[in-house]
Amino acid sequence: MVSQGLPLNHQPNYHAERKDDIQLDDLQSGHSPNFQNVPDNEKEEEYDDNDEDDKSSVQDWELFTPDEEKSLLRKLDTRLVLFLALLYMLSFLDRSNIGNARVAGMSKSLRLSPTQFEWLLTGFYISYICFEWMTLLYKVFPPHAYISICVLAWGCLASLQSVSPGFGTLLILRILLGVSEAAFGPGVPFYLSFFYKRNELAFRTGLFISAAPLASSFASTLAFAIVKLGNHTVIDSWRLLFIIEGFPSILVAVWAWYIIPDSPSTSPWLSTREREIATLRLRKQESTSQTQVSGIGRKKRFDWSAVRRTLCDPKSYMTAGCFFSLNVAFSSMPVFAPIIIQNMGYSAVQAQGLAAPPHLFAFVVVLVTSIVSDRSQSRSIPIIIHALLAMVGYMLLALAPKMHLSTTAQYLCTFPITAGFFSAVTTVIVWTVNNQQSEEGRGSNVALLNIIGQLGPLVGTRLYPDSDAPSYTRGHAICAGFMALVALLATVLRVVLTRANAASRAARVITQDGAHRPLVASSASTAGDFEYIL
Repeated sequence: MVSQGLPLNHQPNYHAERKDDIQLDDLQSGHSPNFQNVPDNEKEEEYDDNDEDDKSSVQDWELFTPDEEKSLLRKLDTRLVLFLALLYMLSFLDRSNIGNARVAGMSKSLRLSPTQFEWLLTGFYISYICFEWMTLLYKVFPPHAYISICVLAWGCLASLQSVSPGFGTLLILRILLGVSEAAFGPGVPFYLSFFYKRNELAFRTGLFISAAPLASSFASTLAFAIVKLGNHTVIDSWRLLFIIEGFPSILVAVWAWYIIPDSPSTSPWLSTREREIATLRLRKQESTSQTQVSGIGRKKRFDWSAVRRTLCDPKSYMTAGCFFSLNVAFSSMPVFAPIIIQNMGYSAVQAQGLAAPPHLFAFVVVLVTSIVSDRSQSRSIPIIIHALLAMVGYMLLALAPKMHLSTTAQYLCTFPITAGFFSAVTTVIVWTVNNQQSEEGRGSNVALLNIIGQLGPLVGTRLYPDSDAPSYTRGHAICAGFMALVALLATVLRVVLTRANAASRAARVITQDGAHRPLVASSASTAGDFEYIL
């Protein structure tokens, strides 16, 4: 094993022999790079972006061993990603428990009309949409402070719902809750890009997003236990529900202040050697975008031109269109699943229990899809496959009365539906983060993705009115159409990115010895060795 505490330049067999490594050492030591002793064939080293991460790995062994990198990744996964998944699960519970509170007597206690309850749902999503630009604040403020404040805010707001005297107060709290959650969740994939390579993001984002179906699978059981407890106390069950599910976020916010790192080079739970490795392994991507996340080089000013380029790029709106379409299903099926299943012919108690397995299945499929997507370095293919499977599931449910499908067959259709849109949502988010070089570009693209994409719930939450029971043909047909649109947009974007990569390769000149060298790019273009992930 390599000694953990030694400086990098004292580690055995880690001297830099390649051009990139010499540049990195010079940057660390503050000296100008010197290529005097580098062979010519090394100076003219060929870069092929299809093998970008493989070539980076070949060079990395001179700086750290594969075992050291694997150990670091395990630590990042367990300390950072799983903790962020816990935070997302808490936020998902705090946003969705209003439905359980309604069943527990909230509407009767506060004398809420059906229209007022719908406004409680709509108010949350309106503020969520309006404040998703706050994704960019991950770049402006220290993440450990920013995330902790977000968690503390939604924990307090969720808990304060328990003392609401009426509709007005509860609506204001729901609107503020939407602001606090919009500031956190949509920006997490962007934040994870500070620590992981492009080919590693899908699995980590999958771990994070999988907290949603996991939370949905046991939310009803948790609410049932809390309501049973409330029957033996002087506090209304729905008020107790808001307190018990909201207060843990306040406690975890304090923990987050000490757990969440601002960058790989400042993580408090990594050793000195691990911080060096976490910094070095991202050096190739950082050299293209000239970021300061890793602590290498001088801190640069916020690049507003990258934001403008992102907002003017049609590709950004294609992924946002996919996200919008997926959110129509994402916001409707988890909420209405018990009602849809009950109208298939099951009892109310059976429907509550049967709503959990499709979400548990989705949890597993999301993780498997994320692993396969990372290993194959493909984003569009998993999106297309899952969107088409979800489309078929919705079409079968819409046609169930005419096809005379059995109750069991209708229920089984919910499995590819939930697994499909949850997996596709995860992959679309990662695809968006992957295909921007600068942090400002990634942040603004994620913000745009969410601002447009979160309009989907405004449609999805109204697709299954009681008047459409028991078949809900209209809602299923609309969701099937949106899943088809996802597959179409992903296919078109794949073609566009393929052509962009081909044009990038064609722009390289061939030197006399056959090595490829990118042409000098303007400030408004991407670097020559950057290629889009398809």
